[in-house]
Amino acid sequence: METTPHRVRVEVEESSTIIDPLAAEEGIVVEREVEKQPVSVTDNKAQKVAKAEKAPSEEKKNTDEVDIKLVEPNPDQPRTNFDKEELEELASSIKKDGLLQPILVRPLPDNRYQIIAGERRWQASQLAGLKKVPIRIKDANDDEALELALIENIQRSDLNPIEEAYGYRRMMERRRMTQAEVAQAVSKGRSTVANALRLLELPEDAQQLLFEDKITAGHARAILSIPTKEGRQKLTDKLVQEKLSVREAEAIARLLAGKQNTSSTPREPMPKTFKTVARNLRETLQTNVRVKSVKGKNKIEIEFKDEEDLQRLFQQITHNEE
Repeated sequence: METTPHRVRVEVEESSTIIDPLAAEEGIVVEREVEKQPVSVTDNKAQKVAKAEKAPSEEKKNTDEVDIKLVEPNPDQPRTNFDKEELEELASSIKKDGLLQPILVRPLPDNRYQIIAGERRWQASQLAGLKKVPIRIKDANDDEALELALIENIQRSDLNPIEEAYGYRRMMERRRMTQAEVAQAVSKGRSTVANALRLLELPEDAQQLLFEDKITAGHARAILSIPTKEGRQKLTDKLVQEKLSVREAEAIARLLAGKQNTSSTPREPMPKTFKTVARNLRETLQTNVRVKSVKGKNKIEIEFKDEEDLQRLFQQITHNEE
């Protein structure tokens, strides 16, 4: 018959555990423990439980739930355009299920907090009538806060192209970063950052249209394909007046760019002799004749309808030569 082991606690000065052979035969396990800190050979489970209980408290040290009035937006927040309808939809969801994702903030004096990322959730929480909001606290200076906000919004695709471009430029100016360094910081290709920054070369009206999602990045590229400010403004005015597709905008851009190129290198006036000869040949040959100069080379172009007409012209030219 097996004997159920009984546990006997013996306190000693040493920290080792010794099992008495005689006691073991009786099914008794004897544990010797340090006087001030008893240790049991079967404490592994208790230690695991203690660690499990300790982990949440460690995670909570940077999270909290605070009065929503203690949280304020960041004036350097790269995102400035918040759709009213989307905010109302999010507010309805928050009323139903609560705010599930904490707002990332940094501490300010007087126990206040400034938003690094999550202003849209904060605004929707206000609409939903929340008194308190969950926050995650992170120590960050002004430049670090801007970078974190920009990265968070880009990852969530919450920025329109103009907001993204201004965010990149602020990082470059305030942190004295190159385009390559900005690209690395936000995990984007350098060409992506360069193309975004180029949008800031658009006329102000075009930037506003893009900011308000009234035109697309394709329209913006069409505007930027025009080499002069005057041409870019003309296409922008056209986009304000008419709802053009990207292809239509590109076609107008090519036309405007061509006109600008032509005006930049005006043609030399054609000699009067060219016009006189062309007119006489037309009358003689009874067909359309053009005399022109292309890239320094002079040409005579004679039109004909078909093979028979070509033979007629040949006979007429050679007969006249005889």
